[in-house]
Amino acid sequence: MSTKQIIRLNSKHIPAPVGKYSHVTVIPSNSDLYAFSGQIGVDNQGNIPENFNEQVKNVFKNIEQVLNIQNLTSENVIKVNIWAMEEIDWDFLYSKWDALFGKTYPSMTIGYVKALGLPEIKIEIEIWAAKQ
Repeated sequence: MSTKQIIRLNSKHIPAPVGKYSHVTVIPSNSDLYAFSGQIGVDNQGNIPENFNEQVKNVFKNIEQVLNIQNLTSENVIKVNIWAMEEIDWDFLYSKWDALFGKTYPSMTIGYVKALGLPEIKIEIEIWAAKQ
């Protein structure tokens, strides 16, 4: 499949996604790939709130900021990896997810972990993006 745009696919031959993601993301040939470091719940003043959902809110704000710095949008995001220390409040996370991605869902992996880079970090989200 040769294309000049990112394509997101879900096959009718496998179970439907159990969340808001695509099973397959096709990246156009000759695209520039961007691997971003995991974004954490730190605010612009360098504070990491104790509340999990406040960290989620900051993470999505930080993702938008790093995309903007590279002149990318959420449509360029091809893969999202989420690591959480606490159970995710999916209604809250998906409200931020929908605000960022709309209905154009990238591929996604989620894992619950025992520790992240600092003891106060409760969630970290890594993104990959592509641009033709």
